[in-house]
Amino acid sequence: MSVASNRSAAGRILIVDDNPLGCVARQSVLAEQGHQVVVARDPEDAIQKFSLSTFDLVVTDFKMPAMNGIELIARLRETKPGVRFILLSGFTDALGLCEENTGADAVLQKSNNEVSQLIRSVNRLLGAAKKPPRSQGAGSKAKRRTGD
Repeated sequence: MSVASNRSAAGRILIVDDNPLGCVARQSVLAEQGHQVVVARDPEDAIQKFSLSTFDLVVTDFKMPAMNGIELIARLRETKPGVRFILLSGFTDALGLCEENTGADAVLQKSNNEVSQLIRSVNRLLGAAKKPPRSQGAGSKAKRRTGD
């Protein structure tokens, strides 16, 4: 089953969205994948929860009152730089949102494909975050000289 296959990449995820239906839907999907999910209804609530707990990943909406997702990502990264971020927006193309200009590790378009893209991105980002650093340098191949 998909839940068992994702156990190794399971993590603590904070979802930030002022739309209650969006929060519940994403929370259900990610919890079904084996993740522990906490929901924040606005950026201030997210900042408070983020400061009181440890999260591996934050999934945030772009458009929210008082602070947008890019501002929230920047603020949270200042306090815990190792956390991964996914930014969601219904206007990624129109606004030109991408990883390079948002500070997010992944930027996803809200669409019919959002669920599968979200699951794939979460698993990729948590898998990358959980790999031990020795996996790159464990073999002699990774340490070969390049003629320096």
